[in-house]
Amino acid sequence: MRLPAFRSVCAAVALTVAGCGGGASAPEPPPAGRATGDTLSGSLAVLAASSLTDAFSEIGDAFRRARPGVELTFDFGPSSGLAAQVLEGAPADVLAAASLAPVTPLVEAGLVESEPQFFAGNLLEIAVEPGNPLGIRALGDLARDDVILVLAAGEVPAGRYADEALARAGVDVSPSSREADVRAVLSKVELGEADAGIVYHTDVVAAGDAVDGVEIPAEDNVVARYPIAALAGSANPATAAAFVDFVLSAPGQRILRAHGFAAP
Repeated sequence: MRLPAFRSVCAAVALTVAGCGGGASAPEPPPAGRATGDTLSGSLAVLAASSLTDAFSEIGDAFRRARPGVELTFDFGPSSGLAAQVLEGAPADVLAAASLAPVTPLVEAGLVESEPQFFAGNLLEIAVEPGNPLGIRALGDLARDDVILVLAAGEVPAGRYADEALARAGVDVSPSSREADVRAVLSKVELGEADAGIVYHTDVVAAGDAVDGVEIPAEDNVVARYPIAALAGSANPATAAAFVDFVLSAPGQRILRAHGFAAP
């Protein structure tokens, strides 16, 4: 599969530092999610954008090796839907989204422990069938009558970014469907149910030989910046903060780069 060159995305990352608690005069077993020295325990639930599935699965494996006392689970899905779960009171410890927009209402509602921090960048790309049999070379080709196009729903970041890129290019399209998230768009192309879909560069990387990628020019492309935040309602705040730190750390960033993500 031809993988197009991926341009670096540069932006400043605001780092925040979490505080620590004091000790007790008589030693007692720590409650779940509390740290004793450098030991963390308890369960941790991470909500993450679907485009992070492969990278965060690997990051999760690395975090479990570093923190064997932690039971880590992931829920991957559309960023807007995950944020809605938090607003509705669903128990979770960390949220990683594909855009700041779904996270902003959580900040305003006091549902995040600290300011969200950007940890990765991404760009859009057109996913097409292997070999690109329809010769799709640009966004304008997606408006052709012989091209079956799928996009993510307009309320999720990938769909909103796709709409913005098409508007920049002056292209009016009629997608055959609007999918729940970007991985559903990718799946349609992989299964041959669509000729093309606008996804992230990292989705094309994750698909391997199942799709080819068509690069979108910089003047039409949209930079996706991914924020992460520990949630204020976490029952395991020490471990939530440790996971956020791990994603921002050199090992976490190396894993993200290996999956095609750019610097935040």
